Amino acid sequence: MIIDTKELQAINSFSRLESLKGVYGLIWLLVPIFTPVLGITIGILVIVWLERKISAGVQQRIGPEYAGPLGILQALADGTKLLLKEDLLPSRGDLFLFSLGPSIAVISILLSYSVIPFGYRLVLADLSLGVFLWISIASIAPIGLLMSGYGSNNKYSFLGGLRAAAQSISYEIPLTPCVLSISLLSNSSSTVDVVEAQSKYGFWGWNLWRQPIGFAVFVISSLAECERLPFDLPEAEEELVAGYQTEYSGIKFGLFYVASYLNLLVSSLFVTVLYLGGWNLSLPYIFLPHFEINEVGGVFGMTIGIFITLAKAYLFLFISITTRWTLPRMRMDQLLNLGWKFLLPISLGNLLLTTSFQLFSL
Repeated sequence: MIIDTKELQAINSFSRLESLKGVYGLIWLLVPIFTPVLGITIGILVIVWLERKISAGVQQRIGPEYAGPLGILQALADGTKLLLKEDLLPSRGDLFLFSLGPSIAVISILLSYSVIPFGYRLVLADLSLGVFLWISIASIAPIGLLMSGYGSNNKYSFLGGLRAAAQSISYEIPLTPCVLSISLLSNSSSTVDVVEAQSKYGFWGWNLWRQPIGFAVFVISSLAECERLPFDLPEAEEELVAGYQTEYSGIKFGLFYVASYLNLLVSSLFVTVLYLGGWNLSLPYIFLPHFEINEVGGVFGMTIGIFITLAKAYLFLFISITTRWTLPRMRMDQLLNLGWKFLLPISLGNLLLTTSFQLFSL
């Protein structure tokens, strides 16, 4: 059988077109994966820079100023330094647990970003139990810290890991009734439904006004979950050298550094979604006429939604950073007493009140 030259060229061009389609398909498959990772990485670099600048302002210092404009590349320089440093391993430690601990801490927190809506229809996984997925995943991170402390073969590291586990359990329990109260008000546990339930009533429909007690308990518990001052007992430098991070160096230490800021950012985003109306710019009528982002379509509406969500989250981050330089560190017994004797009864009482109001309003 003789094939004409034109037919051969057509077959070759068709095969090239099919291979190009396969390559484009693979690229479009990877875009939704790497875009959030890139965005989160940039967000962490901004948080580190903000923390240094705000801390310098509180202490009347200048802060980073030489690495890039206004010192914005200082965090990138620090990250590069950690990547290039030697990765030391303890000779008598459990090397498997020692290496696995930082990975578990980072991956468990990264998974939480999958249920956060950054804008209208801009969420990786709109699950019906999205809020509780975050709580369940957040409880995995302290297991990584405990493994790191145990695998280091160091008494300070082990004490830091034990403190991290105790602190996480103590403050996840008050956190859960606060989230349950929000789910009752929204008739859903989906993060997208929670934001849309708040957008129905504008600025005064934010759960911040409907759940002020729950908001206060949620913020305190979130700070404790992130192990930020005044709740940074697991890595208290004056007592435990550096807690579970004592034996770490290089990229593994960098992973812990990243995990702490990832946790802080995800907590700020959940405060925004659950209590501050998410992506909706629901300002009072005295400032602007009320409009919803849902009504603005296309790329412009999506960009506005992302900007508003991040602006609210970084406002909460500012509060967290200034708290670090305002309040002294608590003792371990004070930390546990606050969680079990004060926040837990208050959050349970708040849940009972919310349930009663919901029943009587039927």
